[in-house]
Amino acid sequence: MKETPRVPTGDRAARKRLAIVRAARTAFVRDGFKVGMDTIAHEAGVSKVTVYNHFGSKDTLFLAVVGDALEEALGEAVAGTAARLEGTDDLRTALLWTADAWVKGMIRPEMMALRHLVVNEARRFPELGLAWKQHGPDRARPALLDTFRGLIAEGRLEMPDVEVAIIQFYSLVLYPHLIHSAYGEALSPETTAALSETGVDMFLAYYQYRPA
Repeated sequence: MKETPRVPTGDRAARKRLAIVRAARTAFVRDGFKVGMDTIAHEAGVSKVTVYNHFGSKDTLFLAVVGDALEEALGEAVAGTAARLEGTDDLRTALLWTADAWVKGMIRPEMMALRHLVVNEARRFPELGLAWKQHGPDRARPALLDTFRGLIAEGRLEMPDVEVAIIQFYSLVLYPHLIHSAYGEALSPETTAALSETGVDMFLAYYQYRPA
């Protein structure tokens, strides 16, 4: 039986792994998925063998790049969302902060370019789409679910389908940026602020939010 290769461990290996992921992100965004592993290895300052020892394949490396990029873009936003929603008496302020943090993280040019690359490769590589969903804004879903369900139980929200409501919230404050980016267009700061503020207000009004 063929043994599974051992992934290098230790501090030095961790530094090399991070260097490979960061170099790969730059290379994928610049050159697309067609970029060679030898190019990535050169830009990471390691050998191609080292890249394969850590990741095994370009597909696995791309998954690691997606996870790392989304953590960098949204890690603080996801944690901040959970902290602000927990036990809040001011849902509007918490959701406005959330919308602002998500948008700032996701509309960085590098993130938009990476997202387009994921979309282009997802049909061939379905795991990419799943990784984007799991590591992206959907990570805030549990905090939103808990908050909305708690407010429903208190009689402060009229929300028959919480899952649908969460998708609608994303649609109001974040998805317009993703759609316009597909046309090569970035929404202005004024439009961004208006989308977030009016989106949150429309959402809360529709679901009949009653402040404490």
